[in-house]
Amino acid sequence: QVQLVESGGGSVQAGGSLRLSCVVFGYSYVPVCMGWFRQAPGKEREGVAVIGTRDKTVYADSVKGRATISQDNAKNTLYLQLNSLNSQDTAMYYCAASSLAACDGVYPKLIAGYYNYWGQGTQVTVSS
Repeated sequence: QVQLVESGGGSVQAGGSLRLSCVVFGYSYVPVCMGWFRQAPGKEREGVAVIGTRDKTVYADSVKGRATISQDNAKNTLYLQLNSLNSQDTAMYYCAASSLAACDGVYPKLIAGYYNYWGQGTQVTVSS
């Protein structure tokens, strides 16, 4: 059974940084794609950053230049470094993995529907 366990969320002042981690358990192979999504109260889940099989990455416009997604396959861990945090970054952050070839391509897909494994989420709250 595949499990994704996120950590690293918390409360931070505007302008600060956080590094989120996601450990993948029970996956026999390296996922085709992995990514971070977030959902703020009253809003739909949106993609933040994803990484594909050739380490190609895609970022949401809202985090470009402030976020870095990376993975350590030896540790089965996905990371998201997010800098210069602002109130718009407040949300529940979810780690996702995909076993579907369709999630990848020239670039991986930043669309939740392509991901079939999800973590429980870690809350990020940014205060001014």
